[in-house]
Amino acid sequence: MSKSLALNVSELDAHYRDFQALWNVSFEVNKGEMVSIIGANGSGKSTLLNSIAGLLTPSRGTIEFFGERIDGLLPHETVPRGITLVPEGRRVFPRLTVYENLVMGSYTPKVRAKKDETLAKIYELFPILEERRRQMANTLSGGEQQMLAIGRAMMSEPQLILCDEISLGLAPVVIKGIYKRLRQINQDGITIVLVEQDIKRSLKVANRAYIMLEGKVVLEGEPSSLTEEQVKKAYFGINPA
Repeated sequence: MSKSLALNVSELDAHYRDFQALWNVSFEVNKGEMVSIIGANGSGKSTLLNSIAGLLTPSRGTIEFFGERIDGLLPHETVPRGITLVPEGRRVFPRLTVYENLVMGSYTPKVRAKKDETLAKIYELFPILEERRRQMANTLSGGEQQMLAIGRAMMSEPQLILCDEISLGLAPVVIKGIYKRLRQINQDGITIVLVEQDIKRSLKVANRAYIMLEGKVVLEGEPSSLTEEQVKKAYFGINPA
């Protein structure tokens, strides 16, 4: 795995009006890694992803993607640079077909020219999407919609995929299948930042993990170096019994 730095977030603060959601957050992601950001609801995980994707402008700090400053850029500027977000709750376009949803992910001229080739790869990864390609997205199961959201993100040919709570509300067997596909995507060279509440599953798939509490990074390291006691203390902000 290459050790070249893909993403460098340094001393990031973020606000929603008067509420500060991120406090001095710093973390790094190397090219080709899968890095987990773990934390309970309200810990700042989604805010961090939204800041990277351009949905929220940080109030302080820097975000660099392969050495280029991207903090303050909007989504239509981050996507062509190779960053794409799989949002919490999937957010597929319900009144469009599966095919139309996927094509929506290839709106930049560079990737639009390779649309059919990319579609073929996505259908190979998620065969059910090819079977359902003419169905409206709102007729899919929750797991199928999550596959569609991931496939739509891949249509932009990203170098970095930001995944926000992709297991939320799904059955364990469905989650297992989606994580299997994520590992395949990662093994194909796409860097992944994975935001989750599921501690065990996140640590199992990640090269490295960062644990957030109340808008701050409170613990980081390779999963093998993090003890259960350390993780519990960081996640819940309490000393384990």
